[in-house]
Amino acid sequence: MTGAPMLVSAAAILMLGAAAAAAPGQAEPPAPAAAASAPLPFTLPQALALAREHNPTILAARLRQPVDLAAVAMAREYPNPEARYERARDTPRDSLGLTQTIEIPDKRSWRIKAAEAAALTGRAEIAQVEAEVAFDVRRAYYALAAAQRRSAAIAELLELARRARDAAEGRLEAGEVSQLDALQAQVILAQAENEATAQAGTTRGAVAELNALLGRDPAEPTIVENEVDAGQPPALQAALQTTETANAALAILDRQIEEAQARRELARAERWPDPAVEAALTHGAEPDFTWGWRFSLAVPLPLFTRHQAAVRAEEATLSLRRAEREAAVQRARAAVVSALARAQAQHQRYLRFRDEILPKNRQVEQMAQEAYREGETPLSALLQALQASRDLRAQALDAASEYQSALADLEQAMTLGGKP
Repeated sequence: MTGAPMLVSAAAILMLGAAAAAAPGQAEPPAPAAAASAPLPFTLPQALALAREHNPTILAARLRQPVDLAAVAMAREYPNPEARYERARDTPRDSLGLTQTIEIPDKRSWRIKAAEAAALTGRAEIAQVEAEVAFDVRRAYYALAAAQRRSAAIAELLELARRARDAAEGRLEAGEVSQLDALQAQVILAQAENEATAQAGTTRGAVAELNALLGRDPAEPTIVENEVDAGQPPALQAALQTTETANAALAILDRQIEEAQARRELARAERWPDPAVEAALTHGAEPDFTWGWRFSLAVPLPLFTRHQAAVRAEEATLSLRRAEREAAVQRARAAVVSALARAQAQHQRYLRFRDEILPKNRQVEQMAQEAYREGETPLSALLQALQASRDLRAQALDAASEYQSALADLEQAMTLGGKP
């Protein structure tokens, strides 16, 4: 934010800059050459794409996918048979048997469906992590863009301060002004240099934060496009439709509902016992026989429990998930309506600064400087007009930053709103 000291110094800088422009024999300094190795600016879509590929948080979250796939493979497994050898005193003395539990078909199919639904829930949670990182990237991107705009404004003031200092010292040597004017110009330059130093640190910090989210070296030079005019708030119905289709929190609840449904059906299937079939080869029952066989079928008797408690637990879980989704929809819709209202208001505020206030403000600056040059107004009137002008420019910078912040909040409400 541009404080009052900067605004006062900016007013004096512009006043002295106007005097420097009017002073004879003062040549315009050449514009600084662009750095040959300056990095190309990122657009927001490029930054988001880079984060999806290299953000450490997203890469760690994606490691859940192999775990979920392994769980599905485990659900597809069949129970192993059991081999048994028995040696007894009575006949037949030897017995070699094989026992196989036969699952009711619905149990395996619903177990697989429950595992697959859990895997889909995992994918939705990964998508939520990606949406959270995207929001952080958007915030960091806009913060760096705001820092760059402020750095450019301060650089302009710093150049004017240098020109004013040179002009004041030149006129002092010519005997046209007093030592006071030269000292004031030196103080103004020192203030502008301090502000430039502080803003450079703020910009480097914003670069480091964005680079960390993009999976880059925090110290790597990064610049972003000034995209204040690149987008505008959507219509309410479009925003609500996006919330229904692209909201990560609602998607997770949808997948959890599907998972709860599959687990409820699995619990219902578990009420039926699984029979076990055994076949055995026997030996040593002389004089009746030497080799024989035995076949048996075992079925658990549901005398003490039929797993009804598990069914009730899964039904309660399903009701809970459905209620959570209804509440999340209400929260998400409210968050979108609120964020959209703020974004639309900030958009109108920014446009008014861009299209009406700043153009007229520049005219006021020029008229105030011309009036001072012609001796029509005193210095105090010029300083007052220029300070008001600087205040408006500072407010315009704030309006641009607050508009981008409101857009980020709206994106968060549409993609993450509804989280408990």
